[in-house]
Amino acid sequence: MQYALHHPSDGYYARKIKTVGPGGDFSTTATLSPILGRAIAARAIAWLKQNPGSFHLIEIGAGDGSLAKSVLNALPIPQRWKVHYHIVETSEPLTEQQKEKLNKHRVTWHDNVKAALSACRGRAVIFSNELVDAFPVRILCRKEGHWNELHVENGQESFHPCTSLPESSALQDDHPEDYRVEIHESYRDWMEDWLPAWHEGEIITIDYGDTYPEIYHRRPHGTIRAFLMHQLLDGPAIYQNVGMQDLTADVNFTDLMDWGNHCGLTTLSLVTQNEFLAPHATSTSLDHYLTHPDGPGSAFKVLIQAPS
Repeated sequence: MQYALHHPSDGYYARKIKTVGPGGDFSTTATLSPILGRAIAARAIAWLKQNPGSFHLIEIGAGDGSLAKSVLNALPIPQRWKVHYHIVETSEPLTEQQKEKLNKHRVTWHDNVKAALSACRGRAVIFSNELVDAFPVRILCRKEGHWNELHVENGQESFHPCTSLPESSALQDDHPEDYRVEIHESYRDWMEDWLPAWHEGEIITIDYGDTYPEIYHRRPHGTIRAFLMHQLLDGPAIYQNVGMQDLTADVNFTDLMDWGNHCGLTTLSLVTQNEFLAPHATSTSLDHYLTHPDGPGSAFKVLIQAPS
């Protein structure tokens, strides 16, 4: 996943291809409607009222810039003039799209979170949309009462005894034979690297997934899958078209809360996208779709944490 998605020249996010929208592989909430920007802006303003001082927003992985534009446009004029907006982005093609879309706004780009936090002196409201699901996962499978780890060579899967298990809620129960789970351990490692530089604010994490064990109720053989030109692929097909298709796995929000607690974060809330967006919805069909409890409104979750 690291190579296929993030390689600087061959990775999916590095290629000069249109990845978002009708001609690409997916549309995010932010590209469909400004509702998510309104909700994040409202949350950030509420935090600022309780914590007067400098006003920094950090968006991690800003896609084509749609979310940044909607957040900035949703801020009242006094806060819009005060805000320092930072984007952490590693994809050069996406950075180019963001700069074109945000050329009328005051935005600073960084290639890592530590640099952004240094510019904020450790005080910022941080947020991301569909970031965690693109982090590489470790895939474990239950074999004869033990966890074995997936290895892939030349597109062929094999499982080997796992000598070091990651910390995850998904590994704490007994599971039937061939039960698979994905662990976003790389996200935890990445977060632990920059968290010491963050002292004040909130972090809003929006992604599709669920708490454990609900996350695997309908997918006992795992959630990892690929998307190629709007076509869903799973099984051996996810190892084809490397660098040309999106790869993703559902997010275990129980792990994110547990890991955050271990790293000194307090969980403030975990709600559905419907609950987070509904107060800011308009009567448009897209807002209705994005908040629908039988669709994106329940498939996506919103986790809010803060330094303890």
